[in-house]
Amino acid sequence: MTEVINDLLGYDGLKIIQRPDMFNFSLDSTLLADFVKPRTTTKKILDLGTGNAPIPIFLSLKTEANIIGIDIQDDILDLAKRSVKLNHLETQITIKKQNIKGIHKHYENSEFDILTCNPPFFKYKSSSHINKNDYKTIARHEVEITFEEIVIEAKRLLKTNGSFYLVHRTNRLMEIIETLKKHNFAIKQLRFVYPKANANSNMVLIESSSNGKTGLKLLSPLIVHEGQEYTKEIKQIFHYGEEHKR
Repeated sequence: MTEVINDLLGYDGLKIIQRPDMFNFSLDSTLLADFVKPRTTTKKILDLGTGNAPIPIFLSLKTEANIIGIDIQDDILDLAKRSVKLNHLETQITIKKQNIKGIHKHYENSEFDILTCNPPFFKYKSSSHINKNDYKTIARHEVEITFEEIVIEAKRLLKTNGSFYLVHRTNRLMEIIETLKKHNFAIKQLRFVYPKANANSNMVLIESSSNGKTGLKLLSPLIVHEGQEYTKEIKQIFHYGEEHKR
């Protein structure tokens, strides 16, 4: 299959290897990586379902913590590993073939300060007419793992008060909140994403804390487009029109 090497948006010197037949890194992953706020005390980060590693590569701009990205599909893992090498980030980012389901068996309990996840957005039904082995299907639909199973794994992996960052569909927000609460996560921040100012929200960014104290902060709306152009904030996130030095 044909591969392409793209600039990682407007960030000077960062590259990512992609294949047109697979999911390329998306707005979802970009906004999630921007939403994550590592602390100076953050030592270890785990990205669940890393794809071709856009989130770990973005996070390398914000932290010196060790970052592990896991996925189960060989082709996309190969792209991820080569993208990390291309950016000379092998000492900070490690890519592994591991299934999210049962991932706690490979690590110590409470090993990570931060977990990130851009999970499958859509529930899988046996009546769905999809190819269960297709990369895009696995990325989009809960054929391999459910949202609650992801939360259960996250609970075992995160330190007390560790942060679990997610991006998901707004129409599943109540289920997401109930599931996180069931497993003793406290929602700390929510930010609704809107395709345009006069449209309904289609995505939501969520930060929750393992065994954390209650106290929700509802952040200002994030608008993606103004007319046919990206909004000023989205351009800033993408780093378009700005110089960046690593």
